[in-house]
Amino acid sequence: MDLVPALEEPLKKVLGPATAKVMAEHLGLQTVGDLLHHYPRRYEERGQLTHLADLPMDEHVTVVAQVADARLHTFASAKAPRGKGQRLEVTITDGSGRLQLVFFGNGVHKPHKELLPGTRAMFAGKVSVFNRRLQLAHPAYELLRGDGDETVETWAGALIPIYPATAKLESWKIGKAVQTVLPSAQEALDPLPPSLREGRGLVTLPEALLKIHRPHTKADIADARARLKWDEAFVLQVALARRRHADAQLPAVPRRPKPDGILTAFDDRLPFTLTEGQQKVSKEIFDDLATEHPMHRLLQGEVGSGKTLVALRAMLAVVDAGGQAAMLAPTEVLAQQHHRSVVEMMGELAEGGMLGGAEHATKIVLLTGSMGAAARRQALLDLVTADAGIVIGTHALIEDKVQFHDLGLVVVDEQHRFGVEQRDALRGKGKQPPHLLVMTATPIPRTVAMTVFGDLETSVLDQLPAGRSPIATHVVPAADKPHFLARAWERVREEVENGHQAYVVCPRIGDDIDEADPKKAKKSPEDEAEKRPPLAVLDVADHLAKGPLQGLAVEVLHGRMHPDDKDAVMRRFAAGETDVLVATTVIEVGVNVPNATAMVIMDADRFGVSQLHQLRGRVGRGSAPGLCLLVTEMPEASAARQRLNAVASTLDGFELSRIDLEQRREGDVLGQAQSGARTSLRVLAVIEDEEVIAEAREEAAAVVTSDPELTHLPALRTALDALLDEEREQYLEKG
Repeated sequence: MDLVPALEEPLKKVLGPATAKVMAEHLGLQTVGDLLHHYPRRYEERGQLTHLADLPMDEHVTVVAQVADARLHTFASAKAPRGKGQRLEVTITDGSGRLQLVFFGNGVHKPHKELLPGTRAMFAGKVSVFNRRLQLAHPAYELLRGDGDETVETWAGALIPIYPATAKLESWKIGKAVQTVLPSAQEALDPLPPSLREGRGLVTLPEALLKIHRPHTKADIADARARLKWDEAFVLQVALARRRHADAQLPAVPRRPKPDGILTAFDDRLPFTLTEGQQKVSKEIFDDLATEHPMHRLLQGEVGSGKTLVALRAMLAVVDAGGQAAMLAPTEVLAQQHHRSVVEMMGELAEGGMLGGAEHATKIVLLTGSMGAAARRQALLDLVTADAGIVIGTHALIEDKVQFHDLGLVVVDEQHRFGVEQRDALRGKGKQPPHLLVMTATPIPRTVAMTVFGDLETSVLDQLPAGRSPIATHVVPAADKPHFLARAWERVREEVENGHQAYVVCPRIGDDIDEADPKKAKKSPEDEAEKRPPLAVLDVADHLAKGPLQGLAVEVLHGRMHPDDKDAVMRRFAAGETDVLVATTVIEVGVNVPNATAMVIMDADRFGVSQLHQLRGRVGRGSAPGLCLLVTEMPEASAARQRLNAVASTLDGFELSRIDLEQRREGDVLGQAQSGARTSLRVLAVIEDEEVIAEAREEAAAVVTSDPELTHLPALRTALDALLDEEREQYLEKG
């Protein structure tokens, strides 16, 4: 029988079943290799103390500190009515701040004996607030004795690694487990080609693993991190490079527009000229469409930069070449709106097969889940017979019943809302793989694009078309300055009196918390704002209609309404019959009402930076300037207010996406884009390590070009297999 390689040994054999179970369930660690790659989050110096003043709320923390005093109190309670209840309060200090520890009941005896003033220890627990003071209730602790017992051995060296931990498993227990498996690090297979490693002066993988877990100096940590960053960047980029290489081998039908077909007719009837950016990006797309392998292109464009027009021209080029194009939208509201705007832009060119249709006209079909049976049957028939050159729809397009005559191009709008499986299912409907154009209005920093969409070529539209108006954004601190909020509603009234319309956006719909992810908001119990649930559409609409906006036509729009009702509300708003639309983020993407000039975002601190930027892009779409008011009750000094100030200070989506990424962890960004697969990035920071990622991409491309199957690099193949566990493998296959 084969011996299991040391790093693939299951943890339950090495650490015992109980510890292994907790590691698997709470940290996702199954093997010795997984544990060796569970790196310390930071390091405490034995002689130094943690900054207690900077502890984050509601997070599990590990701190090194000294006991200042300990007091045992007795009290009466329901369980101990005779005053026999016991509470031990221990104050620990680091010189910069103090932190209260609390133990209750039978849990007081051991710490009462051990935590004497002057004792140094590591404490782990969840930071909470009691009586406006930070505290840890029932923390686990490990004494740092100076005598020769096992603690000193385990924490030898001045630097104590602090691991990402959970309530069930403290950092020092993880540290002891790592100590047990560390000898296996010698057998780690090095995925970097030796020439690359030596050329860049990087340490070997076994050495990096030893230095990251048991550093003697800060230089050890720096060496280890530099090396491990390269591993992560390089292995991921090799996976993407192989994906690009495989795609380049696939056959596709080249689609070249006819010289005087529907595209020329469409361009002739445009009332404006394309911006330079639109012309440049269109050329990149047309060049790709003319090749014999499938286009895979990501089109990034600021809100309102005219992506839809560029995509429509690409679709018309394919129709000209005898093929069909499908546009996939994330929601019905958006699919209907795209359909309306495409039909409007094309005029009689969209009336294929009808009397009065133009010579080169084609049919534009809408396909959504809520369509009636007869309309649906007709739409399906138009696709099979090729009467319809363009179909616009939601994921209803992906169902088995939908058959195309000759699918040549798939356009996916707002990629981040759309699963990879769905993209894949639609691509499977072509006789040969169709060309793929993915559009997003969420600006993605270059490094993230290289990391997340590394299998796509990228085009960027960063010029706004002429005639778009600037948007002024202001933060409205409702708690500090209630009169500012009153003024905000007056501004909305003024816009309506001037013949315009307004949006009011709320984080959720009604009596339950759903729309805005409550995890997004950083809890700070000091702030009353966080104690109440986020404001809801139904409550706010009611309050406005009876109060500050009395007499105006106020309507609501949210995700749980029936699709027909949603469409009716949007039609009335687009037609100018509604003055104020109170909505959830269903309006975030693609909704286009040029007459809407003002937007008030309630509890703006509950939204992410990119989301606020997206929402704001719904106003200022006509000739009148836009106004966006970010209402918050968060205090001036809070991180939430700084985020909102950042949004108010710039209209540059790329700048904001960097800020957003620096504030959230990359894992969120990558995890979201990588179909929920756990992010493989542990030490690589997408923004800071831009150079490493760019260089790794070049190196990876060179390696894959010379050896696509990685025959000469078995260790790299192994690392790739580990990165692309089945879920990720499928993800990239479907990319």
